[in-house]
Amino acid sequence: MIQTLEAEVQALEGLDLHALRAEWRRRYGAPPRLRSAELLRYVLAWRIQAASLGDLDPLTRKRLRMAGAPGATSQGLRPGVTLAREWQGRRIEVTVADAGFIHEGRAYPSLSAVARQVTGVRWNGPRFFGLRVDGRA
Repeated sequence: MIQTLEAEVQALEGLDLHALRAEWRRRYGAPPRLRSAELLRYVLAWRIQAASLGDLDPLTRKRLRMAGAPGATSQGLRPGVTLAREWQGRRIEVTVADAGFIHEGRAYPSLSAVARQVTGVRWNGPRFFGLRVDGRA
C-alpha cells in the first residue's frame, strides 16, 4: 500500500498545471482555483495521502483553527516595527500590529493586502516590502 501511495504522489511531479487540474477533477471533482502548479501538486499529494492514511485528528484541526491565519508575528516581525518602501515616488509605511498591519490608519490582515491596496494589483507583500529577495526570506 505504501509503495503504491508513494508512486501515486511521485507521479504528480511530472505534471503541469493543466494535468494536475485534470487529475484533481478525476479524483475529487472541481479543482481549486490555484494558479500555481507547485501549490496544487502539494495539495493534491496531501489529499491522496490523507485519503489513504487518514486525515488530521479532531484535536489537531481544533488547534489549527485556533491558531488562525498567519499574521505579522509568524513572519518574525514584532508589533511596533515600521516597514517602509518607496513606490512610484511615494513613501509607503506600514506598522506591524499584533494581528496584522496598519497603513494610513487602516488595519490589514497581511502585507499582501497592503501592497494590493497601494498598487491596485496582486503582490507578494513580503517581497513588495523587501523582506524576501528571489523568493527567500
